[in-house]
Amino acid sequence: MEIMRLVVTGTVGAGKSTFIRSVSEIAVVDTDRVATGPAAEIKTRTTVAMDFGRLQFAPGMALHLYGTPGQSRFDFMWDILIRRAHAYILLVAAHRPSDFRLARRILAFMNQRAQIPVLIGLTHVDCEGAWSVENVAIALGFLDEKNRPPFVTLNANQKESVVNALIVLIEHFMQNSVM
Repeated sequence: MEIMRLVVTGTVGAGKSTFIRSVSEIAVVDTDRVATGPAAEIKTRTTVAMDFGRLQFAPGMALHLYGTPGQSRFDFMWDILIRRAHAYILLVAAHRPSDFRLARRILAFMNQRAQIPVLIGLTHVDCEGAWSVENVAIALGFLDEKNRPPFVTLNANQKESVVNALIVLIEHFMQNSVM
């Protein structure tokens, strides 16, 4: 059995845990605790170490999904999880431009540690004040459309939407690396 390790990262409240719960065929292993500080303004519980889910993607191939905490004080977990990953998805809440700077920092952090395919997933695109894909791409530093990773919009609550994002990520992985 081949196992592909995918990291799901992003800012607090971008939908990382929900993304994994939407597609995992096993009960998700999580480390959710009561949110404190700025995270408590967004949600009541937050990931402090990681989430883990599994999805049989094809015969003989399973995806292991590792969700990172969104708070930068837990960046040691970002470091641990990205080191053995095959690819990752950065989730960005399109309606919270105040989070774009941290999303850009997470992207730089991950890229410093692993040169692996990345997909940018925009969540909350249906919320008031959500930025367009093009504007979020610019905010994240991707000024040249030819030199940017794939961007997708998704709803982390909907399994089909998450599966479609995973398909795009896996296709991107297959075009850009060898397992």
